Amino acid sequence: MQNLTNQQTSTLEKSYTREDWQGGYQSLTQEFDYWIDDIEGQIPLELQGTLFRNGPGLLDVNGQRIHHPFDGDGMISRITFNHSRAHFRNRFIRTEGYLAEQKAGKILYRGVFGTQKPGGWLANIFDFKLKHIANTNVIYLGDKLLALWEAAEPYRLNPYTLETLGKEYLNGTLSEGEAFGAHPRLDPSCEQDGGQPCLVNFSIKPGLSTTITIFELNLAGKVVRKHAHSVPGFCFIHDFVITPNYCILFQNPVAFNPISFALGMRGAGECIKVQPNQPTQIIVIPRFPQPGQKEVKILETTSGFIFHHVNAFGMGDEIFVDSICYNSLPEVEPGSDFRQVNFEALTPGQLWRFYLNLNDGTVQQKLIEKRCCEFPTIHPAKVGRSYRYLYIGAAHAQIGNAPLQAILKIDLETGERQLWSAAPHGFMGEPIFVPRPGAEQEDDGWLLALVYDATYHRTDVVILDAKNPEKGAIARLHLKHHIPYGLHGSFTSQVFLPN
Repeated sequence: MQNLTNQQTSTLEKSYTREDWQGGYQSLTQEFDYWIDDIEGQIPLELQGTLFRNGPGLLDVNGQRIHHPFDGDGMISRITFNHSRAHFRNRFIRTEGYLAEQKAGKILYRGVFGTQKPGGWLANIFDFKLKHIANTNVIYLGDKLLALWEAAEPYRLNPYTLETLGKEYLNGTLSEGEAFGAHPRLDPSCEQDGGQPCLVNFSIKPGLSTTITIFELNLAGKVVRKHAHSVPGFCFIHDFVITPNYCILFQNPVAFNPISFALGMRGAGECIKVQPNQPTQIIVIPRFPQPGQKEVKILETTSGFIFHHVNAFGMGDEIFVDSICYNSLPEVEPGSDFRQVNFEALTPGQLWRFYLNLNDGTVQQKLIEKRCCEFPTIHPAKVGRSYRYLYIGAAHAQIGNAPLQAILKIDLETGERQLWSAAPHGFMGEPIFVPRPGAEQEDDGWLLALVYDATYHRTDVVILDAKNPEKGAIARLHLKHHIPYGLHGSFTSQVFLPN
């Protein structure tokens, strides 16, 4: 957050080369289906279930490069664990746009983050049709596997074959093209539903004022609550957090000028500009508003930018929110090449805790972790509750900005840190915490991560002991190929294997 970070210039030798890192941003054009036989160590027998991951699988269309990874077509990777064995499968999501471009052999759509149709501004002027890329997250709920992209409805897939079954409208709750967020939160025990778990999600309809819609679904995938709220200003919000009683969203201080987008010169995302002199607004929405209750509270804090949160929990009249914060949003410029990013020139994302007082409307903040970090995970039973342990993708070095090459475990009670690093040739994104069956301790489980190994240009599925990640991998499953850097994923205890 602006004026909050204590930046230092690292003079240490870098833990990576940009050329190694770039290898993870090559397209994967093949679809695979095989048992993983090249394994170091042993897969725990108790680890039963399926890891799903989503992310951009194509960084080009028939050699025509997309401008930003966030514009890449979604590809689901599935790793199924069963009796100390593992099976891999990947498939592209057959969206309408993917099928059309693969048939044409060229880019046909503009992308949110700057991808343009060939032909310059004349080919793009007044073309507001964006390709549904379904590339951000994947969840299994109500016997349905759903690929999520926050700008539109989900795509439904067959969890066994990963075949695309079509768009999913949640039993008519969603209309054609209606947004459904890519960062749902699973409340492990909803009092409103008799203590049963429920999935909470949101959507954004931005404009001069923004409509935020809250969805709550039961485990059968049925929407049991839906309510919409209007807040002033243009909202650009990717993630949110919940407590048993509230949804909390951080409205980054940005402005959107659509003129360059309309004239075909920039992507919509390139028209978003951070307003550093404006505060970040924290939107607190009751999950179960009572008659006569003021529905939305808006608090303000220091300017900054947030993509992802760790967790939130309430204590009396206060709400604690843990988030990864940046001084600003790195802007995507036309003509730039994301593969040539200068990491050292950017300020890192760091972990902060915000203290929201709902009575007096004040916000305080405290730096928890100064190491560059992103993509957090926690025990699923602790979502919206007080918690002790978090795990997060991190840079190898303690200071400075760099690609994520490590997993950092933080004990919020004692302050203890444990780091497992794949440097110098390994790169990663979001780890997933999987509780050990029957475990009673919060950190008793495994961490699952996809690690790109630049030495062999392949991806490894790494399994760590969540109690002691610094001891090294329990098992390292070598895939036959690489998986381009992904975004988000989830784990289910359901075992999906080929027939």
